[in-house]
Amino acid sequence: MTKPFRFGVVAPLRSDLPTWRDRVRRIADIGYSTLLVPDFPLMQPAPGPMLATAAALTDLRVGTWVYASPFRPAWLTAWEAHSLSLLTEGRFEMGIGTGRPGIEDELRDKGMPAVPPPNGRLAQVRETVERLRDLDGPDRRTPVAMAVFGPKARALAAEVADTVTFALGDHPRGEVQRLARDFRLSGKVELALAVGVIGDSVAPHMAHPSTDPAALRAADALTILPDDPAAAAEEIQRRREEIGFSYFVFGADFAERFAPVVAELAGR
Repeated sequence: MTKPFRFGVVAPLRSDLPTWRDRVRRIADIGYSTLLVPDFPLMQPAPGPMLATAAALTDLRVGTWVYASPFRPAWLTAWEAHSLSLLTEGRFEMGIGTGRPGIEDELRDKGMPAVPPPNGRLAQVRETVERLRDLDGPDRRTPVAMAVFGPKARALAAEVADTVTFALGDHPRGEVQRLARDFRLSGKVELALAVGVIGDSVAPHMAHPSTDPAALRAADALTILPDDPAAAAEEIQRRREEIGFSYFVFGADFAERFAPVVAELAGR
């Protein structure tokens, strides 16, 4: 089944607080579904307080994009996620993954234990989701979004996640179609696509600053969209039709530029 379009915005705090609050309100007014924050310790306030603030300012859904599982014990991440689900009256979505490239250096710099091997990190994600389900109980289900790539991560996501996004860089369209095929055939999981590059602009905390937009275009990568809203809307519809993506996530700097796309497609 084709799922309806929705759109999210990754909005880290990169300004003074009043400017960020104003941006959150504008994102809600434009019609985006979800306000998301990344998990970059010490580079901004912690995700929980930021998302609780955004939820109090607007009626947006809020979520992490995404918790890096090695930063916290599973019980702590689950407790924070459950607490946010309660405080937002069900508007919180827990995004979680095994950690971005270079997380080993981040852990070492913060004096934390070494990052577990890939299987151990997936076990952390599984335990986090299990503990979240225990805390939620029978009357609440906090949606879980997983960032995945390899076959074991995809298998876990098919089992426990409500939304799946792929950790992509310059992977070409055909390869992404193969990754998404099983999820699309099942029809149970919402497929999300994080688009970190619009035209020649790279979104902070969504793609590495050295990302080359021209190289992404040459590779026919899906992490880039044209900066013309009409062309972007056409390409977004193609990606749902051909691959199954229905949830698109942009950087906050692009939110207002893509307002016409959201107005045209959201909910369809």
